[in-house]
Amino acid sequence: MQAIDYFFVDMNTTEQIRRRIAEIPPGEPFTPAMFLEFGTRAAIDQALSRLVKAGTVSRLTRGVFLRPKENRFVGRVMPAAGKVAETIAKAKDGQIQVDGAEAARQFGFSTQMPTQAVFMTSGPTKKFRIGKLPVTLKHTSPRKLALAHRRAGVALSALWYLGKAQVTPEVIEAIRSQLPAEEFEALKAARTSMPAWMANAIYLYEQQAAHA
Repeated sequence: MQAIDYFFVDMNTTEQIRRRIAEIPPGEPFTPAMFLEFGTRAAIDQALSRLVKAGTVSRLTRGVFLRPKENRFVGRVMPAAGKVAETIAKAKDGQIQVDGAEAARQFGFSTQMPTQAVFMTSGPTKKFRIGKLPVTLKHTSPRKLALAHRRAGVALSALWYLGKAQVTPEVIEAIRSQLPAEEFEALKAARTSMPAWMANAIYLYEQQAAHA
C-alpha cells in the first residue's frame, strides 16, 4: 500500500511540474529549485527525468533544463551562454560576470575572439557545453564581482584583466567614453573593493580631467 501511495505522490509531483514548465517560455533555462514547493528534491529529480524521457524538456547540463525551442530554418535553438550561466549561479544564490578577456574585447582593448564562453562566479567552478560551445564558470573573489550584472562590472572585469602595467588614465578615459554617466560613477564608487593600483589610476584620471 505504501508503494502505491509513493507512486501517486510521484505522479502528482510530475504533473504539477509539467504544468509549471508549460508556463516557461521555450528555450528559457531553469533548474529544479523552481519546483521545491511540489515535493522532495528526489521526487523533483525523478519527475524531471520522466519529462526528459517524454521529450517535454531537454537537459542542457547537470541541473539545468529547458523546454525545447525549434526554428524551422536552423532547428533547435540554444539559449545564450550568459543566460545559462546566470541560471546556474542564481540556483546557488551566486553572481556572475563575464571574464576579463571578454570584457577587454567589449571595450576595444582586445580583438581576440573567444573560442569558449567564460564567466567569473561566486559559486563553484563548473564546465559544460551548450551545443558545441564550451562554457566555464570560474570561481573568483567577491571583490571582482562587486558590480556584477552591470555594465560598470564589465568595465571592472576589463581593468582586472589588463593589470597594473596597462591601466592608465588613458584607459580609464576610453572606458568612461563607453559607459553611461551613472555607470561610470558606479565604477568610481567601487574603489574600496579595488586594488590600490586600480584605484590610483582612476584618481589620476580624475586629477587630469579636473585640470584639462
